[in-house]
Amino acid sequence: MKRMLMVASVPSMIGQFNMGNINILLSLGYHVDVACDWNDRSVWNDDKVEDLKNKLKQINVDIYQVDFSRNIIKINRHIKSCIQLINLIKKKKYNFIHCHSPIGGAISRLVCKKTNTKCIYTAHGFHFYKGAPIQNWILFYPIEKWLSKYTDILITINKEDYNRAKNSFKMKQLEYVAGIGIDLNKLKLKEFNRENYRKERGFTKENFIILSVGELNKNKNHEVVIRAIAELDNNIHYLIAGQGILEDYLINLSKELKVDERVHLLGFRNDIAELNYSADLFILPSLREGLNVSLMEAMACHLPCIASNIRGNNDLIKDTIGGYLVNTNDIVQLRQCINFITSNNENKKIFGKYNKTKVLDFSKEKVVEEIINIYSKV
Repeated sequence: MKRMLMVASVPSMIGQFNMGNINILLSLGYHVDVACDWNDRSVWNDDKVEDLKNKLKQINVDIYQVDFSRNIIKINRHIKSCIQLINLIKKKKYNFIHCHSPIGGAISRLVCKKTNTKCIYTAHGFHFYKGAPIQNWILFYPIEKWLSKYTDILITINKEDYNRAKNSFKMKQLEYVAGIGIDLNKLKLKEFNRENYRKERGFTKENFIILSVGELNKNKNHEVVIRAIAELDNNIHYLIAGQGILEDYLINLSKELKVDERVHLLGFRNDIAELNYSADLFILPSLREGLNVSLMEAMACHLPCIASNIRGNNDLIKDTIGGYLVNTNDIVQLRQCINFITSNNENKKIFGKYNKTKVLDFSKEKVVEEIINIYSKV
């Protein structure tokens, strides 16, 4: 039987971005193994990690522990994970490896070079990008450029990364794939009563609801939205679906700005589609993205969107056509754009209609077709 290894630094990278790829590989007749640091809890808690393990077991995917570290200065851990991966590859004799995440991807490609194993690497957003800190360019750019020589197929998920790799890197083959795609069918709700859903959660017809979905961390930049709505109409409420290390900070900030009754931290949610259909506006204020799934889901639910004008986001949102692209941390500009949408219901409908059509280019069906083609080549 053909055998391949899926590698990432942490379990969440497998669960969030690769279950579709694993199912494709199984359908192509591969036995799939997964290697990551199953002890890492920096993104997912115990329950989510155990749930992923059970799902993989149910489809006969074997899992292996590799002690990756996400901290670039943990040299001893990197050496250890490199040895673990070499031993695993020599034992299992994989047809190829598909690796993800900066450090997991770097170590995997070096190991593939040493063991003469074919390697696919998906860059979920290079750490160097237009507007990135200079230290990111100094550290990560030369490493990725060097490692590209040991990459059989490099997959990028946004146009900025694709063009940079095309012009500067030396991989054997370069592909553009629109992220993991979105399942449009899952976002079609039957008999959804928007008014009742809002009412049950304490919102009136007159309330204007802004929604963001994402981890509560510095990169997702929810703070800028909280600061913006502090100077807007009291009728505006801001919902954030996600959990993370900045929860207490955002709660205290909301109290300090006297908007704690209008900022709602919802934690982890399984009703993202319902939240999208009940909202009036979606905002993604991130400092860095690859190609954000939550933004695509909001577009599919015909919401107008405001997003930071960064790589990935500007692949999805057409400024003044599907919403607005704003400079990161520009509170004044963000506040103005929110006002434009709250004060013009007709524009809101036009933006949402455009987004619903635009996002068809990022459907899971199209992505699956592209990934099958890539796996067939390798």
